[in-house]
Amino acid sequence: MSASPTVSPAAAATFRRCWADLEPVGREADGTYRRLAWTQEDLTLRAWFRAELATRALVEHVDRAGNIWGWWGDPDADGPGIATGSHLDSVPGGGAYDGPLGVVAALAAVDELRAQGFTPHRPIAVVCFSDEEGGRFGIACVGSRVLTGALEPARALALTDDAGTALSQALEDARVQGDDSAPAPEACGPDRQALGRVARFVEVHVEQGLSQEASGDPLAVGTAIWPHGRWRVTINGTGNHAGTTALEDRDDPVIGLAEFVLAVRRSARQHEARATVGRVLVEPGGTNVIASRATAWLDIRAVRTESIEAVLADLAFAEPVRESWTAGVDFDDAVVTDLATATHQLGLDAPRLGTGAGHDAGILSQAGIPSAMIFVRNPTGISHAVGEGAREEDCLAAVAVLARALAQWSSARAAR
Repeated sequence: MSASPTVSPAAAATFRRCWADLEPVGREADGTYRRLAWTQEDLTLRAWFRAELATRALVEHVDRAGNIWGWWGDPDADGPGIATGSHLDSVPGGGAYDGPLGVVAALAAVDELRAQGFTPHRPIAVVCFSDEEGGRFGIACVGSRVLTGALEPARALALTDDAGTALSQALEDARVQGDDSAPAPEACGPDRQALGRVARFVEVHVEQGLSQEASGDPLAVGTAIWPHGRWRVTINGTGNHAGTTALEDRDDPVIGLAEFVLAVRRSARQHEARATVGRVLVEPGGTNVIASRATAWLDIRAVRTESIEAVLADLAFAEPVRESWTAGVDFDDAVVTDLATATHQLGLDAPRLGTGAGHDAGILSQAGIPSAMIFVRNPTGISHAVGEGAREEDCLAAVAVLARALAQWSSARAAR
């Protein structure tokens, strides 16, 4: 394997400056990030992204789901075009790279092409998707799901956060605060015109595991997303006094919650799945009160749908209620091959990698847009936490590969 490919000084400067711009936004004292959808932190990031589009004279289009597109060229006259990007929101306690790396890489790739004197024959877009993580309203990829029609607008707008604020109200609040890219609730919905402008989509993303670090590969080409879903489990009990109620007289839902969590782990091991209870709500939440209700949210992912179904069958005693489901997706063979070819042309191996993480690329792929991903090596393998990271030279290698692929696809012969 040769040294990582280099990019122009302009593209490298873009990468470093953008990273410096983003670094303080939503950063907590412990180094994690809290950039939940449609909060002030998210609005700051969306304004930053729109300013970056304006700096490059990319023509802004905001679709009916609030996703922001910046077009180099006219997709309505000369399209469909090629799109790349990711998201800027985070999970609670998230890392710095999940999402922002794909947005910054896309902006840097545009600057790289311009430094090369390239003029696109087919338009190129940089996109920032809204509410990808689902960290506030509980369903991931809301922006791309609503855009493609995979999530009904009425259901999306009715989603609530832990404070009881509905997504519809959050959008209204964002508009009051001056974000005119936030869709009015009554206008929120699928946008076939926006989708019709896109012939191909590529998302750069930090690897959320250690396979590339183990193999020594700075980049990998994403080939598939495993099926995954989220369920809610409610365990009811009887509230009572913690100091006066004998143990044998208690109807404590937290005991049932503990038994459920252990059952999740046992079943996931048995059926080769990845199942997680990462969020619980105990009510009323008093230290000296026996709870009256415990609610848990369950995330299950696996290579095969049958494994997920087997875990759910084992957990049927808890009556899990499905909140979201994403079928597994294989990315487009031609796009995967082109990305691998571009990587090889720049002197790197291009191992192919499937993932258990959901991404906007998967939602667009399911909507019929040929898509794939470029994964950047993560030295720690940690994601959605403070240890998430990537080496600058690996990130710039991804920019170089992305720029080469965009240039090839933007040629006159690259039609969908």
